[in-house]
Amino acid sequence: MVVSSSGEQLSSKQCEDLGFTGLALCSDCNTFYEYVKDKELMSDCLKCCTEDSDDSVSKITYSGAILEVCMRKLVFYPEIVGFIEEEKSNFPAVKVQYVFNSPPKLIMLDDEGQQKETIRIDNWKREHLLQFLRRKVQPNSATS
Repeated sequence: MVVSSSGEQLSSKQCEDLGFTGLALCSDCNTFYEYVKDKELMSDCLKCCTEDSDDSVSKITYSGAILEVCMRKLVFYPEIVGFIEEEKSNFPAVKVQYVFNSPPKLIMLDDEGQQKETIRIDNWKREHLLQFLRRKVQPNSATS
């Protein structure tokens, strides 16, 4: 299913509340739909995305990321626990930060360590998290 965004756009706060902060490009909504097959969610996604201007936009990468989560809520996110315990060491540019009451999210960082994008990952499977990090976080970019 290939779609383009409708004229209606939601505010970034509304999008974050829906969990769509990280789906910045409308092509991501198409990928999302392949997994969830839910037209209402697809519609919400399209209200929160920006059109892909060209292929280079989807190749945006980041120098690092912070996986932010509330330690007390980790029990509800076994996929994220599995990533932290078994896979995190493969991603030296990804740091784990425990913040009280924070939903699981990835905070993507630029070369200066500044936050560029925040992505809610509440319902992500471990393999999707791995695939995303392999695509979006530059290898060997950690300097520490």
